[in-house]
Amino acid sequence: MPRVEVTPAAAELLRQLSGRHGPLMFHQSGGCCDGSSPMCLPLGELRTGASDVLLEELWVEGVPGLVPFWMSAAQFAYWSHTHLTVDVVPGRGAGFSLEAPEGVRFLIRSRLLEDADLGADAPPSPSGRTP
Repeated sequence: MPRVEVTPAAAELLRQLSGRHGPLMFHQSGGCCDGSSPMCLPLGELRTGASDVLLEELWVEGVPGLVPFWMSAAQFAYWSHTHLTVDVVPGRGAGFSLEAPEGVRFLIRSRLLEDADLGADAPPSPSGRTP
């Protein structure tokens, strides 16, 4: 089961953004202000490292390649038992996030994972490597 998915509205926005900006990535830092809003950036715009977890590589129809979804390890410690859905809602996007000029923002919706959802898969570890 995927750890992160996108709604149809988010998928449509990702198609538009990838057409303008090329390959994309998400990063959710858990910062104080827009911590619940993932940042959508051109792929490679933000360097990830040992303090980040690769939760998912999203396949979105009409978007070339995969869209990696990264989260800070500190944030993942709180959200490790949740399934995340990337949605889009009206409002002002985070400062550097690509959707900011569109009058919308990406938003995370979450639900708790059941043991059956996790199966035998190990949770992601920093830098996306499983233990």
